[in-house]
Amino acid sequence: MLKDMGTAAAPARFQLRKALTGPLNRRLLLSVCLIAMGVIALADWRVGPELSLGGLYIFPMLLAATFLPPRAIVVMAVICAVLRVGFDDSHMVAQYTIRFITAVLTYVLSGLFAAAVIRNREMAIDHVTELTHEQRLRNEVQERLEVFVDSSPAAIVTLDHYGTVIASNRSANVMFGMEPGQTLEGRAIRPYMPVLSEVLRFGNRTGFFRTAAQAPGRKENGEIFLADLWFSTYSSRHGLQLAAILVDSSEEMRDREQQNVRNLSTSSRLVAAAVLHEIRNICSAISVVYSNLKERQEPCRIDEIQGLGTLITGLGRVASLELQGAEPESLEAVPLRQILDELRIIIEPNWHEIQGSVHLSLDDPAIRVLADRYGLMQVFLNLSQNAHRAVQTRPRRELSIGVAGMGGCARVTFSDTGCGVPDSQHLFQPFQKNAKVTGLGLFISRALVRSFGGDMWCEPASGGSSFVVELALAAPAKSNA
Repeated sequence: MLKDMGTAAAPARFQLRKALTGPLNRRLLLSVCLIAMGVIALADWRVGPELSLGGLYIFPMLLAATFLPPRAIVVMAVICAVLRVGFDDSHMVAQYTIRFITAVLTYVLSGLFAAAVIRNREMAIDHVTELTHEQRLRNEVQERLEVFVDSSPAAIVTLDHYGTVIASNRSANVMFGMEPGQTLEGRAIRPYMPVLSEVLRFGNRTGFFRTAAQAPGRKENGEIFLADLWFSTYSSRHGLQLAAILVDSSEEMRDREQQNVRNLSTSSRLVAAAVLHEIRNICSAISVVYSNLKERQEPCRIDEIQGLGTLITGLGRVASLELQGAEPESLEAVPLRQILDELRIIIEPNWHEIQGSVHLSLDDPAIRVLADRYGLMQVFLNLSQNAHRAVQTRPRRELSIGVAGMGGCARVTFSDTGCGVPDSQHLFQPFQKNAKVTGLGLFISRALVRSFGGDMWCEPASGGSSFVVELALAAPAKSNA
């Protein structure tokens, strides 16, 4: 009702104001009022003292109240009162005075009353128009929020303090396996996402909080899935309530675990390659000793020497199965800027803890290389961790990562301000004697890089160490335009 009144009255009010605010229109209306007063005075004179027409002066006063200020209304009231008593036949001053004062008060009050009514009506219309505008804005915001929530790929649910679903969007119904036409609304959340029910029970005792979590959920058909959820509790007139956003991360978890298995398999093959490489070296040395014993064999030890030869032969065959860095099943075009930004997200907190810094410079932010994304990240992490250990006792703790394109390759250089590499000749050999961990990090890293068709080496540097990872450039991405 207010909305209809506001929308209907507002145009009329604007037209009235437009008609009254202009100087020409004000003069025209004032002329009409004066003419009306003159006509009433003339009619009052023609009628004579027998019949008074003084009450008709109220009409020009009401018209004047629509555009004149209060002082002008009082002046017009005095003029009308003078005209009113001017045609009175009374010869007593007291009667003239009383009638004049009565007329002035009547005309002034009628004019001011009409002005107040008009002003109050305009204020009411302004208020209704403002309410209508605010209501329209609220409706627009509500519609946009409803469209956003309903079209969101993330599941969104709200719960009351009993753990019953108040509202859910389409993605939530799909995530929890609702049949077409069914919804989560009105159902208890405990069978589907028990952690949210526990949060409400816990929140009733501890107050409001907001956090993120990862928890298992259950679909309508009993299927289990893993969900990332962000939720917060809030107070309403119905008590404590909860709003939650959920995303099914089961596929991401499967991909991550499968990738971990592939990385573990690759690392295991490389470790096995290192072990077998050492075994083959030992077999070579034993073979030399065996040849010498065979030349000087004693008749009583022929069987023992032949048995030793058989063991050497078998061990050599096992060692001949040395595995090199196996080629990944498929290489992909990896944007170096993106993977180095992810690397900084991982390593920068550790560098900040030791008051260190990480610097990154790229000649071309669009450089893309052929590699396995996770394997390349493993190589970069190993180099940055080595640099982090190397600068621990240094007064200046910095890691500089530079990327430059050279011909058909891209070179990624990791330079630190550590103590440097005293002996780089055997740096990439497995099972380093002075290694702080296993002595396989650089060996595996270089094997991974070579499996991508690239290479890795250490360059001489003053005041630190510098490792270069060379990778083949990927073909430029095709534009859709």
